[in-house]
This record gives sequence, C-alpha cells and structure tokens, in this order.
Amino acid sequence: MSKLIRKSAQILGLWLLVLFVATGAFAQGKGHGAGRGGGSGNGGGPPSGVGVDRGLGNASSRSGGRSDDGLGNASTNSHGRSDSGLDRARRASANLDKADDDLRDHPGVPPALHTTANDLRAGYQAALATNPDLTFGNYVAATRLSQNLGARFPNITRDAILNGLASGRSIGGTLQDLGLSESEAKDARKQADRELKDARKH
Repeated sequence: MSKLIRKSAQILGLWLLVLFVATGAFAQGKGHGAGRGGGSGNGGGPPSGVGVDRGLGNASSRSGGRSDDGLGNASTNSHGRSDSGLDRARRASANLDKADDDLRDHPGVPPALHTTANDLRAGYQAALATNPDLTFGNYVAATRLSQNLGARFPNITRDAILNGLASGRSIGGTLQDLGLSESEAKDARKQADRELKDARKH
C-alpha cells in the first residue's frame, strides 16, 4: 500500500513539474510577442529625433553600446574625417532649416529672383553640399548679383560668386576678383541689397 502511495506521489509531482515548465514557456513566448508588437504604437514610422542625428541614440541603446564603439572606431580609422563629415552635415541642415523659415516669412523673394521657392531651396541645398557654412542670405545675394551683372560681365555668375565665398572671400572681394573695381562692387552690392529688401516686404 505504501509503495502505491509513493508511486502516485511521484507521478503527481512529475505532472506538476511538466505543467510548471509549460506554463513558464507560454508566458515567456507571450512576453516576446508583446515586445515585438510594442512598436506598432508609432505606426511603423521613423524613430524620434530630427536631422542627421536621428536614430543614433536608439542605435546605441539597442546595440548595448556597440554602435558607440563603431562610431568611435570610424572616427579613429578615418583620422576624424567621419566626425568632420557629421559636423558639416549638421551645419548644412541647420542652414537649410533657416532658409525654410526665410522662404515662409518672405514669399516675395523667389518671384523677385524670377524663380520659385522650391527651385530656390533646391539650388541652395545643392550649394550647401560644397559650402555648409553658406548662408541663405548670401546665396540669394549671389543670385541677384549674377542676374544684375551677368549681361555686362559674363564671368560673374552665381557659381563664380559662390566659389569665392567658399574660399573665404567676401561678396565684395569676390566681385573684385571677378573684374569689378572696389566702387563698382560696392554699388552692385548696394543695388542688390536694396532690391532684396523691397522683395522681403511682399
């Protein structure tokens, strides 16, 4: 009789163990499924953050810091060039944001330059790839100056003025490099500034 009781107790214990293990596995699988579905709250959209830094913080936390190591290695292996590239991209992005604000606040500027806001923005964005420190005001001024002076001085183009600015020269200095006298450059700049000021009023 005692053998039968012990046998029954062993069988009951074994079933309880199996039931416990199965219940734990089910709960763990359900937890993983919930973790994967948790992202649906964002509707599958991009991670939070803006500009060129978007996702870097999330990448670091999700990879346990390995992405930070990767960025550090990239910086070391490229002798700092990757850091420089990120910095250039940040400056260009900040300047483009300011241009968007300017275009929104002064819709009369593109028509005064015989173009559209989209085309003016696209041209400025392309110029930022070469010179991320180029201000939108200088890009607009270079555009107007080339329109005012191009007929008499074919070598004074917007690209030529932008190249001078990228090399560190001022607009006035660049105009002199392109063949204008100091007084001609000053007068040309005053005229362009006056016309653009009037355009910003509309």
